Amino acid sequence: MTKTVQYIALILVYLFYASISIILKYTGLQTPLTLPWCIGFAGLIFTLGIYAIAWQQILKRIDLGTAYMFKGTSLIFIMLLLNICYGEPVTPTKLIATGIIVLGIALYAKS
Repeated sequence: MTKTVQYIALILVYLFYASISIILKYTGLQTPLTLPWCIGFAGLIFTLGIYAIAWQQILKRIDLGTAYMFKGTSLIFIMLLLNICYGEPVTPTKLIATGIIVLGIALYAKS
């Protein structure tokens, strides 16, 4: 597995991880113990299980330091997905923080 493929796999796993935030927000907006809440809760448990399996597969092939460093991408994905799905604002401060995260990842990947 080349480094490029490893990095793409990491980004995809963290994109999947970011979807957990969307499901969590959906579930939190529902009345507890109603059908939509139960569906959201089941989806959350299922998604966490799939993420755990994918994370273990990533760790078999990639150094832990590299894998964990890419966790910053999940923050970017969460911000974007919450904006798209729930209209949460993307402020200039969030954009600056996102730029710093991307810069750090790019510098690490380059070395």
